[in-house]
Amino acid sequence: MTDPWLTLIGLNEDGLQGLSPSARQALDNAEVVFGGPRHLALAQVDERGQPWPVPFDPAPVLAQRGKRVAVLASGDPFWFGAGGSLAAQVTPGEWRCFAQPSTFSLVAARLGWKLEATECLGLHASPLEQLLPRLAPGRQMIALLRDGAAVEQLAQWLSHEGWGASQMWVMESVGGPRERCRMLRADAAADTPAAEPAQAPVTVALLAQGGAAWPQVPGLPDASYAHDGQITKAPARAITLAALAPRRGERLWDIGGGSGSVAVEWCLAGGTAISVEQHARRTANIRANAARFGLQKTLHVVHGLAPDALQGLPPPQAVFVGGGFDAALFAVLREHMPAGCRLVVNAVTLETQALLVQLQGECGGQLLKLEISSAVPLGRMRSWETARPLMQWSWQP
Repeated sequence: MTDPWLTLIGLNEDGLQGLSPSARQALDNAEVVFGGPRHLALAQVDERGQPWPVPFDPAPVLAQRGKRVAVLASGDPFWFGAGGSLAAQVTPGEWRCFAQPSTFSLVAARLGWKLEATECLGLHASPLEQLLPRLAPGRQMIALLRDGAAVEQLAQWLSHEGWGASQMWVMESVGGPRERCRMLRADAAADTPAAEPAQAPVTVALLAQGGAAWPQVPGLPDASYAHDGQITKAPARAITLAALAPRRGERLWDIGGGSGSVAVEWCLAGGTAISVEQHARRTANIRANAARFGLQKTLHVVHGLAPDALQGLPPPQAVFVGGGFDAALFAVLREHMPAGCRLVVNAVTLETQALLVQLQGECGGQLLKLEISSAVPLGRMRSWETARPLMQWSWQP
């Protein structure tokens, strides 16, 4: 198309004066203009304006196909904006975009931060807990927040997690005439709420201080998880994740999830996971552990018993079986696993270990036996306490 019907326009707090001539012309020529109430007011849109539905839905825009439509979004529409959702629904020739500097760019420019060395997050519609594995002393972050109340919530959460010494720059209406910046420590903001809450749009720049960073390799401490004793212990979990070989964007089936610790660390490595668990109390633990790390969108929990619970699930790139493995389940998994899918099975019972020996002989793969001992008190001295031997079979069809 030489004349796209849909135009995405980045609009910052300086309103119409910040638009390029081409963007201004597209806005003036539009028959319908979509945007949030704030954007419609900044653009001085008349009766052509239509506010976004809540929750966000691109359907009203798509229903206007054939008319000249403009969509207003903050700064860069493709950075935590509506751009990606809309572009996925139309062909490349149907739309064009006039982007402006993102809120992240404006904040980094105010503070003198290198944007490439700064973590940029959209916490306006995501849990604060996703910060947890990203925090490290001296780490710079910029986060979009929902409103002024979210600033206090963030400060309280940081203080609870041991990062109360972190510096926060609370930025309001950055890039416009109402721009305001306040610097404060997270623990001070948590203890003494602001007399005048920040006004939307709100962005917080964070310099993390005072806490201890989480390890970035598999095998987080067992105490990091809610569990009832059914958990793949940290040393075995590290070896299991190494065998599963997580790759960004891949999906894991975690069968017999227990605490979900393997699925959690798979997701922390950049993948998505479906954890299947037959016991209701353990599914609650898995959900709690997903929430602990802000992984509610990437770790899905299925309450059920494999193999029946596997029906209808999207195909995996890796499968981990931590409990309940038998020949019948393996037969079903062979039907569901696409070529190149990786299977890792851990077994502690003699019967299941015997099956793994048999399958390794028939199908190949790698068979490991893990025997781990820990030093524990014995009277006034110490001795070794040996965990049950664990056999692990790794196989790829």
